[in-house]
Amino acid sequence: MTAAVAHDRAVVARRVPLARGYRFELVKLVSQWRIRLLVLACWVAPALFVAAVSRQSSLPVDTLFGRWMHATGWAGPLVVLGFAGTWALPLLTSMVAGDVFAAEDRLGTWRHLLVAVRSPRRIFAAKALAGLTVILLLVTGLACSSAAGGLVTVGNRPLAGLDGHLLAPADAAVGVLLAWLSVLAPTLALAAIGLLGSVVLGRSPMGLLLPALVALAMQLAQMLPLPLAVRLALPGYAFIAWNGLFTSPAQLGPLVIGVVVGLVWAVTATALAYALFVRRDFTNPTDDGSGRRAVVAGVLPLAGLLAASVGVVAAATSATGSGIEQDKVQRSLATAFAHLYRMQTEQLNRPDVTEAQLKATAACTKGGVGVAAAGPGNDWRCVVSWHLPGVEATGTAVYQLDVTADGRFVADGDGPKEVNGYFLVRTPTGDAPNPLWQFDGNVELLPDTPKG
Repeated sequence: MTAAVAHDRAVVARRVPLARGYRFELVKLVSQWRIRLLVLACWVAPALFVAAVSRQSSLPVDTLFGRWMHATGWAGPLVVLGFAGTWALPLLTSMVAGDVFAAEDRLGTWRHLLVAVRSPRRIFAAKALAGLTVILLLVTGLACSSAAGGLVTVGNRPLAGLDGHLLAPADAAVGVLLAWLSVLAPTLALAAIGLLGSVVLGRSPMGLLLPALVALAMQLAQMLPLPLAVRLALPGYAFIAWNGLFTSPAQLGPLVIGVVVGLVWAVTATALAYALFVRRDFTNPTDDGSGRRAVVAGVLPLAGLLAASVGVVAAATSATGSGIEQDKVQRSLATAFAHLYRMQTEQLNRPDVTEAQLKATAACTKGGVGVAAAGPGNDWRCVVSWHLPGVEATGTAVYQLDVTADGRFVADGDGPKEVNGYFLVRTPTGDAPNPLWQFDGNVELLPDTPKG
C-alpha cells in the first residue's frame, strides 16, 4: 500500500516537459499588451514609413542607401535596417529579453512556477526560447514589412551598390536578405545580455535597460578613435558591417568577424545567465540580485571576453590603426566613380564605355600640409582622373569626402559642373538625379588579401 502511494506521488510530481513549458511562456509573453503592440508595429510601421518616404521629394541622403529610395524598392529595407541596428533592435531586446525573468520577481511568482514546473533548468530554457521566438518574430516583421513597402511603392528595380556597380533585382534581394540575417548575431548578443541582466538584477529597472545601454555604449565607442581590432571585437559590429555585402567583390572579412563575435557573446552571456539562475535561492523572496553579484558574475566575465576577443581579432587579422589608409580610399573612390560614370553615360545617351577603358584613378589628401592621409574625417579632398577612348585630354573631377570610422564615406562633388557640380543632369527624357553629384562608398578596413 505504501509503495503504491509513493508511486502515485512520483507520477503526480513528474516534471513538465520543455515543449509544454515553452508554449506556456510564449503565451505569457504574447498576451502582454506591449508585446502585441511591438509585433503590430514591426509588421506594419516599416512598410508605411518606406512608402511615405519614397514618395517625398527630399530623401534621407544622410542614411546609407537613402538616396536610392526613389530608384528601387530594395533601398527601403536597407534604410530601415540601418535605423533598426542603431535604435530599434536594442530597444526591442530590452523590452523582451530584459524583462523575461524580472517579471517573475516583480510579481513574486517564482515559487508557484517552480511548484508547477519542478525544474529551474526547464524554466530557464522555456523562458529563453520564448523570448528568442518573439525577438525573431519582431525582426522578421521589420524585414518583411520594409521590403514589401519598398517593392509596392517603387518596384523591383536594380540597386546601386557601395562601389557604384548595379545589382540586378535578384542580387539585390539576396543582399538584403543576407544583411538582415547577419544582424541576428548582434541581436542575439544583446538579447543574451538582457537575459543576464534580468537574472542578475531581478526587479531592478536596470535589467530592463541593460541591452539598450550596452548598444548605446557600443555606438559611442564607434565614434571614438579606437583601433580597428577593438571595433571588430565589439558584439554589435555586425550592425554596420553588412555594408560590405554591397560591394564587388564583397567585403566579407569584417562581417564574418562581427557575426562570430556576436554569436560568441550570445552563447557566453546566456551560459552565465543559466549558471546564475539554476544556483539561485528561490526560497528567499528578497534574493533578486545584488550589485556585487552583478559585477562578479556579469561584468567581469564579459569584460574578460572583450579583452580576449580584441587579442584574437588583432592576431588573426593583423589589423592595425583605423584601417582607413590613403591607397584604400583612393581605390574605393576610383572604383565607385567608374561604375557611376557609366550610369551617367547611359542617362545622357552617350557611347558606352567600360571601366577598363576609363582607367579611373584618384589622388587624395587629408587635412593640411604635413597631415597624414589616414583615418576618418570630413577633410579628405580627392581628384579623380579618367580617360575616354579616342580623347587625348584627361578628365578630372574634384570630391570632398567625409569618411567615418566604419569605412563608409560620402563623396560630395565639387566640380566641374558638367560632371558632378550639380545634382541634376539634363537627359533626352528630362532632368534626372546626377549619380556623380553625391554618392556613398565603402573602404575595405582589413589588410588586403591575395585574390585568386
